[in-house]
Amino acid sequence: MTLFTIGFTRKSAEDFFTRLQRAGVKRLLDTRRNPDSQLAGFAKRRDLPYFLEALAGIDYTYLADLAPTREMLTAYRDDGDWDAYERRYLALLRRRAVETRLDPTQLDHACLLCSEATPEHCHRRLAAEYLARHHAGLRVIHL
Repeated sequence: MTLFTIGFTRKSAEDFFTRLQRAGVKRLLDTRRNPDSQLAGFAKRRDLPYFLEALAGIDYTYLADLAPTREMLTAYRDDGDWDAYERRYLALLRRRAVETRLDPTQLDHACLLCSEATPEHCHRRLAAEYLARHHAGLRVIHL
């Protein structure tokens, strides 16, 4: 089973949707805290399901359980302490027991979405790695 991740910033719509298609993504799992932000451009929650289906035949699901809290994001923006953010976010996933709420078959050829351009300092990477630790045979690929 393969779980992908992608961020939409610093990508054109063409690049974003082409990456998803080429990877064989079947469903996009939106993990953003604020999917309706005006800064999201083509990736606003109101528009994204239409574009995904019309351009690539990809399903869309919003997963609030994988989104960080507002307080976590504010603290990270204020102090820039990635290690503290990572600890808080992983503790949140454990409290929410996200591994029990997602059937592993829902994750196969799914793609976790957030805004960060790269996965290094992004909650989507942490969520994907967390899920891979709890679902044997799940590999993670960052697009």
